[in-house]
Amino acid sequence: MDLSNLSHLLIGFQSLTLGQVVMLAVGGVLIYLAIVHDCEPLLLLPIGVGAILANIPATGMDAEEGLLRIFYDAGVRNELFPCLIFIGIGAMTDFGPLLQNPVVVLLGAAAQFGIFGTMLVCTLAGFPIREAATIGMIGSADGPTSIYVASALAPRLLGPVAVAAYSYMSLVPIIQPPVMRLLTTKEERRIRMPYVSKPVSRAVRILFPITVTLVTGLLAPKATPLIGMLMFGNLMRESGVVPRLSEAAQNEMANLVTIFLGVAVGSTMRAADFLQWQTLLIISMGLVAFTLDTAAGVLLGKLMCVLSGRRINPLIGASGISAFPMSARVVQKVGQEDDVSNFLLMHAMGSNTAGQLASVLAGGVVLAILAM
Repeated sequence: MDLSNLSHLLIGFQSLTLGQVVMLAVGGVLIYLAIVHDCEPLLLLPIGVGAILANIPATGMDAEEGLLRIFYDAGVRNELFPCLIFIGIGAMTDFGPLLQNPVVVLLGAAAQFGIFGTMLVCTLAGFPIREAATIGMIGSADGPTSIYVASALAPRLLGPVAVAAYSYMSLVPIIQPPVMRLLTTKEERRIRMPYVSKPVSRAVRILFPITVTLVTGLLAPKATPLIGMLMFGNLMRESGVVPRLSEAAQNEMANLVTIFLGVAVGSTMRAADFLQWQTLLIISMGLVAFTLDTAAGVLLGKLMCVLSGRRINPLIGASGISAFPMSARVVQKVGQEDDVSNFLLMHAMGSNTAGQLASVLAGGVVLAILAM
């Protein structure tokens, strides 16, 4: 038996470092969370697989012509995958609740405070401004936007930022309720909001994505790729004339791009880059960002409650983050804890969709200021 040939077969084991072993375990944990605990499985499962593949030595997959590098260069480094996913999100989203009650757009704007508050904290902690802004974008509660900004401002932080963003999005039902209960009284949580029965006309639904694209593009040009694709998907949905394209965007395209995006993001989680003290700090800052988002939305909701003569339930401010539709469901659940017949879901959905738009706009503002 030729022992030299055997050594070639075992080169992977011989080259394996302790850091790579740790990252293989991290990839396994992400897969475990996705399968067993249903934590954002659409992204965490392929991210976990990508992390495992990137940390198997001697595969050549992260080399210049390797499979993982091709995925990354083809869709993440040039920001293509997040934009394509936004077409699918737009095609899935009904902005009707927002159009019926436009005032909730203020709640969506307020709930982005976590982005800039966390950015300030990270700057004070010693992070360069571009990295601080990238970490702050975890507070957008919007995975594609976080990835889009990270790939432009701080590619080396892409892995931990993406993992933190999607992990905390799956933990919204745990993170938000304590903050909501702390900042509101029982009487405030029991406020019933009247429904707007007047339907939104088809013309308004069609003009909405066109108008949003134009206004956002002029105010924050850097946000145009994301907001433009989001609104393009919504226009396909609302026009009613291209059902095949709308369904393809929601299903086949969104699913395929999600796979490629997850694996590409996971491929950035190499041991040498990921296993640093800054990774733990980034993940911690993500929790701070989500908490600040929730608190800011609820506090503005309290102010609007007073100004409206107690016609607005402050709880819907919590759904101003972009974790759609999970955050809206959390608002409904917390509201019904004190009054089982109180239905806040549709109002919360309006605030939630406003948060989607506001998070993309915030990302565009950050890029406009820092991506020079």
